[in-house]
Amino acid sequence: MSVAPSADNLCIESPKLQRLHQDWLDRRRGRTMPARRDFDILDLTYILGDLNLLDVLCDPLRFRFRVHGTNAVERLGFDLTGKTVDDYPDPEYRDMAHGYYAEVVEARAPKRVLRDPYHLRSRVLRWEALILPLSAGGPSVDMLFVGINLL
Repeated sequence: MSVAPSADNLCIESPKLQRLHQDWLDRRRGRTMPARRDFDILDLTYILGDLNLLDVLCDPLRFRFRVHGTNAVERLGFDLTGKTVDDYPDPEYRDMAHGYYAEVVEARAPKRVLRDPYHLRSRVLRWEALILPLSAGGPSVDMLFVGINLL
């Protein structure tokens, strides 16, 4: 059995991302990672507007937004629901996000990201993200939860 890092090892600052990580850990039930079906949407109301759900597509590796969180849509000014990470208009951000997601798929383990500062148009933001792998069964990652918290 593979053991995922604890929230302390990931150095998660945000209480809601700590809670998301603990929810992910609790739903593993001895597996390397939980499946999407292990989560009831009603249990995630504390982070819904800041939660993205992505499908992992293979050959070549790509990521499609099943859900692009409403707060992210509001901040960015566009909705990526149904689109892939390749549709991000900023090439630097697109490459960065793809790299982070690919790392999680390869490692089959959570990743914490801190961007301080992040320049978004005329605003400077500080944000923390938690990328969590999901698997419907077997060793492959088929979905990602991405929780985001502005700091």
